[in-house]
Amino acid sequence: MGFAQTKSDIDGKISLISTQAGGNIEDNDILKKDIPSSISSKILLKIAKKGTPLVQLGNGNPKVMMIAGIHGNELPPQIALLKLIESLRNSKLNGTVYIIPFAAPAASMNNSRWFDGLDLNRAGSNEGSITYKILELIQELEVDAVADFHSTKIGSNPGRESVFCTKNPCCESFEIGQFITKRTSSELICYNAAGKMYKGALEDECNIQGIPAVTCEVVSENGQVTPGSTQKSLMQMESYLKYFKIIDKIKW
Repeated sequence: MGFAQTKSDIDGKISLISTQAGGNIEDNDILKKDIPSSISSKILLKIAKKGTPLVQLGNGNPKVMMIAGIHGNELPPQIALLKLIESLRNSKLNGTVYIIPFAAPAASMNNSRWFDGLDLNRAGSNEGSITYKILELIQELEVDAVADFHSTKIGSNPGRESVFCTKNPCCESFEIGQFITKRTSSELICYNAAGKMYKGALEDECNIQGIPAVTCEVVSENGQVTPGSTQKSLMQMESYLKYFKIIDKIKW
């Protein structure tokens, strides 16, 4: 895969993986006020105007991918991934971390769950959707595992801090989920078979293809950043990386 742009000043590579959903993230005033004022964030916001950005940090195996913004109005994980990128720059990585902080920048800009009339977490089998392109990229990069980060409001589904996983056909999804929930305040939500409950979800589509994946949720009002929610998302992210021994400790 050819990277559209390389930035040595964040000690990694940034590429533009899709031009479908470019948007000015800073037009979302609620998201803007919590965006870190780091050089990496500034570069990513600029590239997000053109489309979906991908950051590569580290090299070698294992190779994992972390994603936020599949639902543009779920803000804490998007902020958390920007903070994580800056922290990982200053940490020793035992492997490769691919990060998509805004799956659909236009949806994030508009504080919308939807993009182009689609719930992108039900569009994994829709050829041409951003989710489908991310799945193709996961295969192309030969990623070993995927984590998709979301937020959920109280009274919705699931409405609580949690980690979704499945046992079949990819049992490591369950093992990753267990690891994260034992180290955070998250609840484990496990289904026996991928694709039965949430057809087209990124996590399920990965597991069906034999690529272990989990979906991590923290509690926050839609389109808002509930106090403490970004930090809880960061804890899930750190635990995910520790499962693969990619990090020992993050320098926050």
